[in-house]
Amino acid sequence: MKYMLLIWNRPGFTEELSEQDRTALFGEVDEIMKELTETGELIGGQALANPSQTLTVRLVDGSPDVLDGPFMESKEQFAGYLAVDCDTPQRAAEIAARWPDVRYGGAMEVRPIMDEAGTEM
Repeated sequence: MKYMLLIWNRPGFTEELSEQDRTALFGEVDEIMKELTETGELIGGQALANPSQTLTVRLVDGSPDVLDGPFMESKEQFAGYLAVDCDTPQRAAEIAARWPDVRYGGAMEVRPIMDEAGTEM
């Protein structure tokens, strides 16, 4: 089963870390990515640009309205994602629990990816 691991973290938390802690954090990310590549579980993933570059599109009075900024107020920001192919949801959650952002007040949302038939709905 394929899972999307959505990375939510607190904006600017990495800038609050010492250079040593920041290097260690990114080193952990590299280790996890290497492991998932070697096991064949990694499908893909990307970090996202700063939320200040976000555009939100909503329908207002029947017409699209494009606004600057993320779509909701939150202490966390959607910072990126991993897509993994795991045997169980528990394995996907295990990977998410190891992501270093979680230790710094972030969260990882684990969501199954629907197949083309959409039977997961």
